[in-house]
Amino acid sequence: MCGRDAPLFPNLTNLKTDRRALLRSGGAMALTMAVMPGLLSGRAEAADALKSTHGTGFCNLNLFLAHAEQLAKDDGLEIQFINTPTFAEQVTFLGMGQVDLGLMPYTSFMALYDAGAPVKIVAGGGIEGCVIVSRPGLDTAEKLKGKTLGTFQLDTLEVLPYDWLKKNGVSFKDVKVRYMGNTPEAVEAFKAGAIDWICTIEPYGSALLNDVKGSHMLSDGTDIYGKGYTDCVLACRAPLIEEKPAALKAVIKGMMKAQLQAESDMPGTLKKMVGTYYKTSMENATIAMGKQPAVVDARNQTQFILDRTDSLVEMGYIKKKPDRKAIDWSILETVIAENQDLYAKLKLKSA
Repeated sequence: MCGRDAPLFPNLTNLKTDRRALLRSGGAMALTMAVMPGLLSGRAEAADALKSTHGTGFCNLNLFLAHAEQLAKDDGLEIQFINTPTFAEQVTFLGMGQVDLGLMPYTSFMALYDAGAPVKIVAGGGIEGCVIVSRPGLDTAEKLKGKTLGTFQLDTLEVLPYDWLKKNGVSFKDVKVRYMGNTPEAVEAFKAGAIDWICTIEPYGSALLNDVKGSHMLSDGTDIYGKGYTDCVLACRAPLIEEKPAALKAVIKGMMKAQLQAESDMPGTLKKMVGTYYKTSMENATIAMGKQPAVVDARNQTQFILDRTDSLVEMGYIKKKPDRKAIDWSILETVIAENQDLYAKLKLKSA
């Protein structure tokens, strides 16, 4: 059974997470510190550089490509990556001000925001790509009662099964939850029968359906969220919007250039990414990129992101729903207005 009666902060050490979820135990103290006012300034050392966390998922593709080719350089900005041991540190580094921006699941962002960290969502990341897969015979929500779900705490990969069960008339309290250490561990546990169902990302979802004969895809998220639902967002330190708007514009414009490259030449883009930024095969990378594209303009997902916080409140992860002030599209909209030719060429966007 899975119960969460205690508040998320400051008792963070029991949370165990994956590459995108919040708070591996090593980062617990850091996230608590992230909400302490005046800890760090959050400014990059050089006026012509911004520091970003280095993620791993395909929602990072536009930022990865913008970094690989320094696509913001024409606008006078260098994009710098700060490597961290775990995703927990990636999130806490943003909260603490050791980086200026980063891509993360909206659930992780909302936890930071709820805790009082000065952060804002300023652009989009990845869309779709979350998959619920169950073992043979477990083809309905009712059959999952008492069965073990493998997922990651405070991740979109936990919120999706919560919402899916709720839609299908089953309480999250009626299933067992096992929080996994990482995606490979979760995948192997499913294959071995140690967990009965799993919420994972592509290309792992499709791979499991192929490898485990008779398994079921219960949801790819579109059945409850609709096409194009967001998974990750680009968040930044809120003061940067006023202090360094030109720098943020350069990053977002660079990501738009990257999106255009990715949409125009998937094989060429993956050749630049696989091996250096993604430790996977070209085959798996092609599947992942096709099922979890990275999209900069996420304005049409505003209400979706805010609505998902209802689930986070119900699950006991945040105390109250964030208001519309958590999201600021002003820099994104300026970039769009100033680069109409570039924006018009993008296939995936809000308008």
